[in-house]
Amino acid sequence: MAIFAAIPGSNLFSALPKNPPPSNIPSSSSSPKPPIPIPKYPPPSKSRKNVSSDDLAFKTHHRNSKYYKPIKPGEKITPPESDDRAIIVGNSGISYQLPGAPFEFMFSYSETPKAQPIAMREPAFLPFAPPTMPRPWTGKAPMKKAKRNIKLFEPLGVEESDGDENVGVKKYEMLKDYKLGKFTMRPREEVLGEPLTESERKEILKPCLSSNKQVNLGRDGLTHNMLELIHTHWRRKPVCKVRCLGIPTVDMDNICSCLEEKTGGKIIYRVGGVVYLFRGRNYDHSKRPQLPIMLWKPAAPVYPKLIQDAPEGLTKEEADELRIKGKTLMPICKLSKNGVYISLVSDVRHAFEGSILVKIDCRGMQPSDYKKLGAKLKDLVPCVLLSFDDEQILMWRGRDWKSMHHDETPKRYASSDAKIPRNISSKMMSLWQEAVETGKASVLENLHVEPDELLSMVEDFERMSQAKEHSYAAVIYSNNDGSLQELQDDTEEVIDDGYLLNDDEQYIDDSLDPASDSAPFGLLPVDLIAKEFSEFGDED
Repeated sequence: MAIFAAIPGSNLFSALPKNPPPSNIPSSSSSPKPPIPIPKYPPPSKSRKNVSSDDLAFKTHHRNSKYYKPIKPGEKITPPESDDRAIIVGNSGISYQLPGAPFEFMFSYSETPKAQPIAMREPAFLPFAPPTMPRPWTGKAPMKKAKRNIKLFEPLGVEESDGDENVGVKKYEMLKDYKLGKFTMRPREEVLGEPLTESERKEILKPCLSSNKQVNLGRDGLTHNMLELIHTHWRRKPVCKVRCLGIPTVDMDNICSCLEEKTGGKIIYRVGGVVYLFRGRNYDHSKRPQLPIMLWKPAAPVYPKLIQDAPEGLTKEEADELRIKGKTLMPICKLSKNGVYISLVSDVRHAFEGSILVKIDCRGMQPSDYKKLGAKLKDLVPCVLLSFDDEQILMWRGRDWKSMHHDETPKRYASSDAKIPRNISSKMMSLWQEAVETGKASVLENLHVEPDELLSMVEDFERMSQAKEHSYAAVIYSNNDGSLQELQDDTEEVIDDGYLLNDDEQYIDDSLDPASDSAPFGLLPVDLIAKEFSEFGDED
């Protein structure tokens, strides 16, 4: 290395050549082409903001909006571009008035709160088809013009002609438009005709008891569109089976009255939550009232709050104290979702006999369901609602509560100074008096009795009642002919006709009739045994 350094003009680090030698290796700077080409999507379409519509009813209001319009009770709202139609705010909520309609239409006829609404959640539009539609509403969009076979249907209710040429020939016709809006109604008495006999009622009910073709009535109760559905069932069968589940079953009498009033039928059988609705003897499907169908479910209006800080008859401090006590209270029952709650009102009334607070467990149900349930119990029991905390209904019986048994004392044992209430059950009074007169019951005159003395009185009455119950005339049949004839003569006046039944007679329950205090000598089994022993002793 020292020798190369001593050579003058030598440069060990000379410059590289300007043009590098050619190479087959591709340069790393250029990126490789992708094996799959990148797809080219079309540009996003612009939102259709300016959608023109001939009728404003198709612009449905959004459910999640904060629309709030106060309304006054009895107010009549006329929608735009509609002179004959109107929305009426009444005591039973919001109803819709159409020209020529037999009654005011509502979304639900049975489950509408009795309180007056205070505001609306959507603009005032009727949920029916507008009168400006170019064709009758069928629930589907118009079909495109195409060459296809037209389906033919056999018309219902058309009998075969009596002519010889057309015997056994079926007639077919095209499906007609479903025209609605004709409100011609026949009188209900004319459609029902004469009442059904017991044999006729059993005959038309027999195929419907085991059938699963029914109308299901849920949490919304009897809705407007169910009226047309019931008439559709009546087109095939004379009886329509309606199965009720959920909140409407608390008040089945209301459901039955609404069904008969709006449909014009007659309920001929009811068991549990199932109702059988008869169409009538003179029913004609073509002459039924063709009511319009609701195209959407209207938004429920705003009602006053059910739970108040200081309910009626209580201050805020007293209400809070009752709510604290209710947290440790055991519920009287656990309600299941979509159950049948026919006996719930009577259960709550009996529970109020022993406690001022009653709680019902509604865990698993929707909040709207147990709030509707609380509103119904408030009117039917009646009671005062305290809270819906922890999915449980807490109720207070109120200051004006009256016991169910305060009017069930016989009149002849009431004091002369006491005022006799007017709403006394005549059936209960007759049963009480009959039981006391026959010795089946006793009236305690002195209420201030010690427990030991009361127990002895109860034991004495029990022994006396048992003796009277088991003391009755006995008929003895002996093997001896002479004794049998003698017994028959003596027992003709003792045997009661209610126990000797012929083929045409019916059994009469005389359990409360007074028993005879004594029986003639020789009729009791003891007398017969004593007589046999005496005869056996004489032979010895």
